[in-house]
Amino acid sequence: MKKLFAVFVMVIGFTFFVDQPECQAQTETQTEEVDTTEQRDKIQSVAAHIHDDSHEHHEDAPVWLVIPFVALLLMIATGPLFYEHFWHHNYPKIAVGLAVVVVFYYLFALQNVHGPVHALAEYVQFIALLASLYIASGGILIEIDKKATPLANVSLLLIGAIISNLIGTTGASMLLIRPFIRLNKGNIQPYHIIFFIFMVSNIGGSLTPIGDPPLFLGFLKGVPFFWTLEYNWPAWIIALLILAVIFFFIDKKFGRANEDELEEATYTNKFELIGSKNFLWLLVVILSVFLDPNVIDWVPAIRYDGQKFSFLREIIMLSVAYLSYRFADQKAIKGNEFNFEPIREVAFIFIGIFGTMMPALELVGNFAKSPEGAEMITHNTLYWGTGILSGFLDNAPTYLNFLAAAMASQGAEISNIENVRNFAMNNYEDSAFELMAISIAAVFFGAMTYIGNGPNFMVKSIAEQSGIKMPSFFGYVIRFSIPILLPVLIITWLIFFAFV
Repeated sequence: MKKLFAVFVMVIGFTFFVDQPECQAQTETQTEEVDTTEQRDKIQSVAAHIHDDSHEHHEDAPVWLVIPFVALLLMIATGPLFYEHFWHHNYPKIAVGLAVVVVFYYLFALQNVHGPVHALAEYVQFIALLASLYIASGGILIEIDKKATPLANVSLLLIGAIISNLIGTTGASMLLIRPFIRLNKGNIQPYHIIFFIFMVSNIGGSLTPIGDPPLFLGFLKGVPFFWTLEYNWPAWIIALLILAVIFFFIDKKFGRANEDELEEATYTNKFELIGSKNFLWLLVVILSVFLDPNVIDWVPAIRYDGQKFSFLREIIMLSVAYLSYRFADQKAIKGNEFNFEPIREVAFIFIGIFGTMMPALELVGNFAKSPEGAEMITHNTLYWGTGILSGFLDNAPTYLNFLAAAMASQGAEISNIENVRNFAMNNYEDSAFELMAISIAAVFFGAMTYIGNGPNFMVKSIAEQSGIKMPSFFGYVIRFSIPILLPVLIITWLIFFAFV
């Protein structure tokens, strides 16, 4: 915990220091009203204008600068498989080292400060949320003394998918993964965990901005709160029902290996909850998510690069992390076999990902916002483009990049809240439909790999701590994502987007 607080203080100090020479010079952007005819004339040129503006401050990242990101992905995929001992002892150094290479190139070669600062701020927001939810939920012990039937497992997965919309995919994952593992004790297999990642850690959180980080960023930009529920619920239901049916038959066939031993046990069907006071800490974390200076004016913020960066929210979250652990019910802590290794692993791996993926996101964003890229934008390309990149890049910044590109192609700007709101309310041509494609793809495809969404890697780490041998990065994709999840994503596309 001391290390987490130290990192947070360093980040705030660095951001504040960088901000000082410029913050007083910043003025609020004044938007000019243009009539409909002028706006139509600018649709083809606005993307190029945005692209040109970015060149006034710094050079674009060269293509070769994506090599550290690709190298990190390859090492995440191959390390545990081929050089496990070396990887386990050195992954923090590797992840941080590769991130430092990219950051230094941005700072000193490209003279680009705002890119690393934005990435750093996003990382602090990301890790503060994950750490607080992980630690607070670690003090809640849920005991279910019931036989692990396929129906019981499906029920828990669907309940988790619903809860994901109330406390986020991260909160639901951290709260339910340990009870799910204990429910299947003696019969737990990797596919149990993979379907948990599919349904609870990702697709489940499609209905509210609280559910998944990309949707929350959209809300902060101006997408109405209940928009996701209105537009996403049909795809949410279909995808979850298909996965639930697939899981039921897989569990019915392969989940009965120890049936004889399970029959001998007696079950009381009792439900026991220990450490319920930690639900209050979870509530504080969820409510603090809305303390964003871009939404609530009175929230204190650090101003830099024309944006407001939150720090009060992160202080609250990290304080909850400390206090919820300090005053947790020790019976719950011991029952959960709680330790800090999963969040430590996620913290180091994702500091590498956030640091090295900047060039990849920049290159994709620049192309999407270019006149050539704008011509290619349709709801189909937005669905597959957002989706594929969400599986290998963090899905939150991918969502923002494709939303910005879709809006730019119609003469709107993502930095303008009214533009975003009008885009969501279909005041541009097929704009709500395009936003629906981006939203569903970002959330659904986040389950394609361990690194597509924050909870994925943490669930994997907790499962491995419990003695479950999880598939490698490639094993996850080849054995589960491609044969099981990809057909669901294709069906979703065929039903909602392909023929429209």
